[in-house]
Amino acid sequence: MTLPIEESWFVRGMVKATADMWLKGWDERNGGNVSLRVFSEDLDPCRQSLTGDRTVPIGETVAELAGQYFLVTGSGKYFRNVQLDPEENLGLIEIAPDGKSACILWGLRGNGVPTSELSAHLKSHRSRQCVTKGTSRVIMHCHATNIIALSYVLDLSAAALTRALWEMSTECLVVFPDGIGVLPWMVPGTVAIGEATSTAMQKHSLVLWPFHGIFGSGATLDEAFGLIDTAEKASEVLVKVLSMGGKKQSITTQQLKDLGARFQVNPMPEALAVEKWIS
Repeated sequence: MTLPIEESWFVRGMVKATADMWLKGWDERNGGNVSLRVFSEDLDPCRQSLTGDRTVPIGETVAELAGQYFLVTGSGKYFRNVQLDPEENLGLIEIAPDGKSACILWGLRGNGVPTSELSAHLKSHRSRQCVTKGTSRVIMHCHATNIIALSYVLDLSAAALTRALWEMSTECLVVFPDGIGVLPWMVPGTVAIGEATSTAMQKHSLVLWPFHGIFGSGATLDEAFGLIDTAEKASEVLVKVLSMGGKKQSITTQQLKDLGARFQVNPMPEALAVEKWIS
């Protein structure tokens, strides 16, 4: 059976995810990027669409990912346009045996290249694959409005931010018990920020880039999207709480522990220990 690659589950899934992110207001202009690991068997029905006539440098060596395939958004591409022309705005790449470059097998028509954050994505894939024993397949970066706003007023520590969001919605501790990693402000698109994000993702499925955006990971596009959506919804609630003068009551430490026990998750200890999450 042959299948046009545009009709594959992974291209259709990426089209929906990027459209949803655009509609959320998370990806203005060419902001944001997504990468999805695709298995070799996923490509079998549509190999007639693959070419492999261009190679691009990664900028960093990721030898552990050699031979893996990723569907990625393109550099400078607008998420609002992915649904109109997937072949121009997305690209399927294969990591070279030495882990130093990637072959473009499909897409990025017109000499397009993968996202400028490709190094950060691939290093984060490497970290999350290790932590999840290979089940993680998606890295998603966007400019979620409310969590960016909070990075201006909350203490920039993983424990403080995590505790604040856990208290804003009962589901948060269940959805991201490992908390949210927080980086210092760094120049995007650099080796340094890619390495820092990868290190944080060894402990956290979500990582905040202050004053910029958030990285999320998951086994599926829906899982990664839902993870960010949950954190962003809690951030919106917190923005409203702060605008009303701050909290009068909240979920207690013991109640958070009870949640963890009920849903059999291990909450981030440092976040449980936080007594005050805003100066």
